[in-house]
Amino acid sequence: MVRERELAKPLIGVLAVQGAFAEHVLGLERVGADSRLVRQPTDLEGLDGLVIPGGESTTLGLLGARTGLLDAVQRTLAGGLPVFGTCAGMIMLADETTGGPQPLIGGLDICVRRNAFGRQVASFEADVELTPFPEAPFPGVFIRAPWAERVGPGVEILASRGGHAIAARTDVALVTAFHPELTDDLRVHDLFLRMVREAGAHDSVGASPVHRKEGERVRAQ
Repeated sequence: MVRERELAKPLIGVLAVQGAFAEHVLGLERVGADSRLVRQPTDLEGLDGLVIPGGESTTLGLLGARTGLLDAVQRTLAGGLPVFGTCAGMIMLADETTGGPQPLIGGLDICVRRNAFGRQVASFEADVELTPFPEAPFPGVFIRAPWAERVGPGVEILASRGGHAIAARTDVALVTAFHPELTDDLRVHDLFLRMVREAGAHDSVGASPVHRKEGERVRAQ
């Protein structure tokens, strides 16, 4: 008999304050997760993972600080909830940036440079060699992308460009300077889902999927 936990889909929150959250929702659903838009602190309850999308990191930080969402996310992640940040999400999860003070979530031992590859007009696409995917490069979409100037000893670098880290992870955190949600390649979202399942198997997250309402799903609107 298959256990209920094996039948349940992980519930992944997607921060929906600003940025490319709708594309992440679609990607998560395609790899087998349910999703919930996170716009207020109560939306964090019962999640198995959280995605912080690309967008404008200063705007994300200021809006999150004003609503109390930033503090709530910090508390939730401190409890071991797996998190995936892309572009601005990578900046928000860094412990520090090179561009002066701004509201950050923090928790990942990296120092990030904003707009490291240039402004909007310098956006580009390039293949990325990601260590978890030796079979083929990943199609990287770089839009005002950051890079990591410094990576702490507990953080694994997954990809670099020009001598700087553009993807990294710990057991419960995954960040990319590029936008996997803007491609049809689902390998990075699938990697995060595997991290969520591994964390849940070791009881390092809060509520498991079996403790929420069956079939809960909220689509981007």
